[in-house]
Amino acid sequence: MAKTNGKMVANNKKAYHDYFILDTYEAGIALHGTEVKSLRMGKCSIKESFIRVENGEVYIYGMHISPYEKGNIFNKDPLRVRKLLLHKSEINKLLGKTKEKGVAIVPLKVYFKGSLVKIEVGMAKGKKLYDKRQDIAKKDQQREAQRDFKVQNLR
Repeated sequence: MAKTNGKMVANNKKAYHDYFILDTYEAGIALHGTEVKSLRMGKCSIKESFIRVENGEVYIYGMHISPYEKGNIFNKDPLRVRKLLLHKSEINKLLGKTKEKGVAIVPLKVYFKGSLVKIEVGMAKGKKLYDKRQDIAKKDQQREAQRDFKVQNLR
């Protein structure tokens, strides 16, 4: 299980809404210098990104890192495909699980761990519409309970 204990850069809230997260992994990302500088400024989006395993390597598609303002010719394409750095055993687990029907690999968080950029990758199973409705109803009930608790404590 991955633990985030650094500066958060990007969070994928939509993944938690659309999927059941079965398992999480922490992976490194192969980046160039100006991309890291841009990440330090918090210019990253993983909302429409997805992850694939190809030829025994893991790649992230659609991750947008805005170009660094002072980077001129050294800036790379903001939407280029980036390689994720995982152990071979973790890649094999991901590959085996994605062969099952309805299991996908989604990015959950991008953060700094010390000076290194890490990404939390989740093995996810898609939610049905009724599951999403149940989650929304559960959150509403918790919100109401919190509100009632606060009102009782104020008296």
